[in-house]
Amino acid sequence: MNFYIIIPAHNEQDSIGQTLESLANQSLLPKKVVVVNDNSTDKTKTIIEDFSKKYTWVTLVNNVSSNEHLPGSKIINAFYKGYETLDDSFDVICKFDADLIFPSNYLEQLSKHYNSNPKLGMASGFCYIQNNGDWVLENLTRKDHIRGALKSYRKDCFLQIDKLKPSMGWDTVDELLAKFYGWNILTDETLHVKHLKPTGISYNKASKYLQGEAMYKMRYGFTITLISALKLAYKKGSFSLFKDYMTGFFKAKQNKLEFLVTKEQGLFIRQLRWKGMLNKFS
Repeated sequence: MNFYIIIPAHNEQDSIGQTLESLANQSLLPKKVVVVNDNSTDKTKTIIEDFSKKYTWVTLVNNVSSNEHLPGSKIINAFYKGYETLDDSFDVICKFDADLIFPSNYLEQLSKHYNSNPKLGMASGFCYIQNNGDWVLENLTRKDHIRGALKSYRKDCFLQIDKLKPSMGWDTVDELLAKFYGWNILTDETLHVKHLKPTGISYNKASKYLQGEAMYKMRYGFTITLISALKLAYKKGSFSLFKDYMTGFFKAKQNKLEFLVTKEQGLFIRQLRWKGMLNKFS
C-alpha cells in the first residue's frame, strides 16, 4: 500500500529527527513524507532539510502562522499546506505528530490491517510516554480511540468524511463521521509508539475552552457534554478543567458557533455516545 504522511512541525528540533529516522527504518517505507515547518524559530527547518537530502521521499514545506501553540485549527491548517503538495496516488494518508518514534513494523502492520478488511477506514497503534524511566500507556482516552498524534485513513474514508476539520475536536469528529458512513476503526495494542512530549503540555489557557467548544460543535448537547467533561477532567486530574470545558461549551452556544456536523450526523453521534455510556453499565 502507498502511505503518504504529513507531519506538521512547530519548534520540534529535539524530536523531529527521531521521528523521521523511525520512518526511515520502517520495514514498509512510506511513499511520501511531507514535513510542514510551521513557523519554527529553532533548527527544525535545518533538520528536515538534511533528511530531505538523504531520502528522496521526504520533502519540506514552509508555512507562516501564529506562534501560539493551539490545538485544532493551527495544526490542521498546517496539515493542508502539506496536503496541497501531494498527488492523489495514495492508498492511506497519515497525519503524524513531530514527536513520535514508531516501531519498525508500524506501517507494515497497518497495511496488513487495511488489506485484510476493505471496510477499515482508520487504524493506529498506541502512544506511550516516559514515566520514571519506563514507557507507559498515555491513557487519556478510550482504547478504541485513535489519538490525534497518529492518525491514518484509508483514502475513500478520508474523502467521504470530507477530510479533516480545522477545529478543536477534529480528531474525534473524524472517527464519529467514519462510523456514520459505515467504516470500521481499529487500534492495534501491539504497536507501541513513543510519544516524546505528552499531549497538551504546551497548550495555553485559551485552548482549554476549546474542548468544550468542540463538544458543542459536534452537537453533543448539554448532558453528554457534562458527562464527557467530567470524565476527561477526572482522567487529567483537574476539576478546574471541567469548569473550563463547560465554560467553552456555553460560550460556543451563546455565540451560536457553526457546527462541524449536520443535524442527521449529530443525532447519530448522540445515539452513539449514549450507547457507549450505557454499555459500560450493562
